[in-house]
Amino acid sequence: MLSGKTFGVISLGCDKNRVDTEKLLGLLKERGCRLTDDISKAQILVVNTCGFLESARAEGIETVLEFADYKRENLEKIVVTGCLPQKFIDELFVPLQEADVFLGIQDYEKIFEALENSYRTGERQNYVGCGLDGYHYNRVLTTDEHVAYLKIADGCFNHCTYCLIPKIRGKYRSYPMENLLKEAEELGDISELIVVAQDTTRYGEDLYGENRFVELLRRLSALENIRTIRLLYCYPDVIDDRLIDEIATNPKILHYIDIPLQHTEDRVLKLMNRKGTRAGYLALLKKLREKIPGIAVRSTFITGFPTETEAEFEEMQSFLKEAEFLNCGFFAYSREPDTGAYRLKPQVHSSTKKRRERTLYALQEKISAKLLSRLVGTKLEVLCDGIDYEKGCFVGRSYKNAPDIDGKVYFHATEAVQGEFYTVLIESADSYDLYGSTEEYKEQN
Repeated sequence: MLSGKTFGVISLGCDKNRVDTEKLLGLLKERGCRLTDDISKAQILVVNTCGFLESARAEGIETVLEFADYKRENLEKIVVTGCLPQKFIDELFVPLQEADVFLGIQDYEKIFEALENSYRTGERQNYVGCGLDGYHYNRVLTTDEHVAYLKIADGCFNHCTYCLIPKIRGKYRSYPMENLLKEAEELGDISELIVVAQDTTRYGEDLYGENRFVELLRRLSALENIRTIRLLYCYPDVIDDRLIDEIATNPKILHYIDIPLQHTEDRVLKLMNRKGTRAGYLALLKKLREKIPGIAVRSTFITGFPTETEAEFEEMQSFLKEAEFLNCGFFAYSREPDTGAYRLKPQVHSSTKKRRERTLYALQEKISAKLLSRLVGTKLEVLCDGIDYEKGCFVGRSYKNAPDIDGKVYFHATEAVQGEFYTVLIESADSYDLYGSTEEYKEQN
């Protein structure tokens, strides 16, 4: 019944959710289902949702409501999958009448059975929790063909008091190494493989009884189809000398690391159930920069956490000035039910949270501008991501830039191929991006 149907898929939320979406697309393709990027032509729409924050949950519901109008035309069924129904199905099933099928985070293989029952009976189907946590290899990439994410684990056991992830995705579960290696190899020629999980640095501790993150990185590096590897979501308390040495000496691992610190002040970190300290974070940054000169460190921070004082907020700004992250993200604390921080008092007023978030972004803009200005006159290896027609030049990223979340390098070249690397002389910079040209281009112009 479904093999002749045309599916459209919308993926919301993080890059880890994107990998789940790509595996779902792989399942659909295996069954002979047609796929389309034009939602107006889809007969079945799948919305893979995020449920991490209230704003993400609202986005998921709004997306379903937006495309429900298509049911008057070509669209026959709407399927809602992922984190939102996994955690909130009891609150979602009755009011969201526009959706026909609900699946959780481990129920993707049940999509065919659920849809067939929906078509046969005309009734809405709740299949949340009916699937198994299986491993799927085949993926349909939704990134540029030269870039791919590899999700090495699911769930989390850090239990930060602001976070719903353990309640949504369960305890930390490393995927078997041989499965990951096979998946990475079957991705084809990849210029940049981005390793992700809720916490990449704890890989293997649950499955093998010991940490095997470095071993996994070495074995991924041995694959001929992988040219470079980028590390995201590395927790500071698990970054040890062995991992640092691997980043420093492994030619395939980019000198870039994403470390979500979340706060800088010891009292707040303790309330967050984070294991770090301000002094420990600064010492880690110092070690990283000593052992890996030029390393780009990215981080994220939450401001307006319950009981955060104005003095602690000022100390966070002081930390940022000292730490000098090239790229950094900031989030106003979102009060989420069923988390430890939900009950903390006093909660910071929403206007104060938003003000603090704006202040941090403004400060970071100055820090980034200063650091980028130092790169003017230097040469960087840049991975070409394509052409920016509006700017009239090629666009790419150096090792300092992860896709979507960091800045870019805009450059002129006589010729550039997507997925290939080029040496670019940096000629100017702003607070976020770099601009330059290849030597061949400069010689001809």
